[in-house]
Amino acid sequence: MEAATFASATSRMLTLKSRSNSSSLFPIPSASCSLHFLRSKPAGEPLKFETSRSCSVRASASGDGVVTLLDYGAGNVRSVRNAIRYLGFNIKDVQTPEDIMNARRLIFPGVGAFAAAMDVLNQRGMAEALCSYIEQDRPFLGICLGLQLLFESSEENGPVKGLGLIPGIVGRFDSSKGYSVPHIGWNALQITEDSDILDDIGNRHVYFVHSYRAMPSDDNKDWISSTCNYGDKFIASVKRGNVHAVQFHPEKSGAVGLSILRRFLYPNNELTKKPVQGKASKLAKRVIACLDVRTNDKGDLVVTKGDQYDVREHTEDNEVRNLGKPVELAGQYYKDGADEVSFLNITGFRDFPLGDLPMLQVLRYTSENVFVPLTVGGGIRDFTDGNGRYYSSLEVASEYFRSGADKVSIGSDAVYAAEEFLKTGEKTGKSSLEQISWVYGNQAVVVSIDPRRVYVKDPDTVKFKTIPVRKPGPNGEKYAWYQCTVNGGREGRPIGAYELAKAIEELGAGEILLNCIDCDGQGKGFDIDLVKLISDAVSIPVIASSGAGAAEHFSEVFNHTNASAALAAGIFHRKEVSIQSVKEHLCEAGIEVRI
Repeated sequence: MEAATFASATSRMLTLKSRSNSSSLFPIPSASCSLHFLRSKPAGEPLKFETSRSCSVRASASGDGVVTLLDYGAGNVRSVRNAIRYLGFNIKDVQTPEDIMNARRLIFPGVGAFAAAMDVLNQRGMAEALCSYIEQDRPFLGICLGLQLLFESSEENGPVKGLGLIPGIVGRFDSSKGYSVPHIGWNALQITEDSDILDDIGNRHVYFVHSYRAMPSDDNKDWISSTCNYGDKFIASVKRGNVHAVQFHPEKSGAVGLSILRRFLYPNNELTKKPVQGKASKLAKRVIACLDVRTNDKGDLVVTKGDQYDVREHTEDNEVRNLGKPVELAGQYYKDGADEVSFLNITGFRDFPLGDLPMLQVLRYTSENVFVPLTVGGGIRDFTDGNGRYYSSLEVASEYFRSGADKVSIGSDAVYAAEEFLKTGEKTGKSSLEQISWVYGNQAVVVSIDPRRVYVKDPDTVKFKTIPVRKPGPNGEKYAWYQCTVNGGREGRPIGAYELAKAIEELGAGEILLNCIDCDGQGKGFDIDLVKLISDAVSIPVIASSGAGAAEHFSEVFNHTNASAALAAGIFHRKEVSIQSVKEHLCEAGIEVRI
């Protein structure tokens, strides 16, 4: 993952990270990104390995069982740690350049911005040690940014020089070709014959989340072990000797991703079973399971589901509807094939999220055994607690990331930021949306929009984007606009969903979770008019939410809109419709999904 980040913002974030006693590398300085190593090798000249027996050490079942992890302190690396431990290895964190040179096997899960990462590597002497380690053909796996940094330079906030080990420049995807950017989701690989760690993929999807990519060329073709198509053909993985790097996230690619990590950690082991063969050919539509989480009246953390945002039973006791335990349900949905799991802390708008230790524990426990992306939302904003201690939205998000979240979802605070932006036309850099996307990258920030349909007879009487609707209003109205709400749908705001979507994309959102209060809990299908309006208006991915009651509703929203994903909650919780049946239906309808 890469972010549009300035070093000063990242330094702030890493200062916050050091408060949690993290063992990763700490402050990112704001010095230049020059690299002494580049002076010894002309730019563009392919790297030639001189393999040394003393330096080439293969991980195996009989090895020391330790993986050295180069975690420079940005984003969610907990998932990589959990995957490594899940596969039976312990972890040693890099603290000094000597730790890199002494590693038996090294994993670099790059998260954050290209420039910020290079700052860390250069200022702490890690860059030259990393280059030396890789030049000696020692076991190395780079993930996402850990691949991009191997190239000569990146256009992200640049040009910024990279490690220069692989010829090529990392550039941004071209959204003008009709593709949403960031590239988020499960896509197919085109694998070369000699792929080693990719041998068990079996033509199945892997998970990508990035805005920048490296392109194949004659100069780097000998490195490429797989490519992927998204508008253009880009480099999905590289391999030379014991050196591997992937643009996708194996730790978030389910069983397929674990097989890749297993191949790297146990290269000499022969598997007894052949991999399951899939039919992946392109970017799949995502099916997301959502868990609305809150404490009930007894203080227990439960998964609930609302009817137009009302989560209480219509009984004498008026208790909170209880549909299960969050960690258990998330684990079950992962096994059932959910492409992502979202936790929405639905009382977070009024409670202090960092005081909600059970919610943080839910994330930590879930991420130990769920190897698909996790999103968490609710209460991500600046906050002052009862003792007068001020917490920035960045601190709140950072704690969620450290606890296992891959993305955070912002609701009410994003609405206020958008209103201010539309009023002044200026970006302040102070909103939670701007700060978090600035440090962690826009692919890590989802904005949740909660609109309510407002019918009108004459579209010219409303200053917001108004559209003709399929179903007329109660008085025969043929038009409607969608008023955004805050505080769990309790308060309407003077801004439309269309205007909000355009503004938050400009402010740095990487994805939109599009709800509809009118459809919530009704089981009659997604609001196709709304989803089409927003997915046509922005170039970032849109997740359709609210209203799913049957498998057919998923194919309807994918066939009639540009939604990248569709989310459901109640029908999964109540076992009315299974994730597997939704995916089987989509396959029958000719819509590609991850199986």
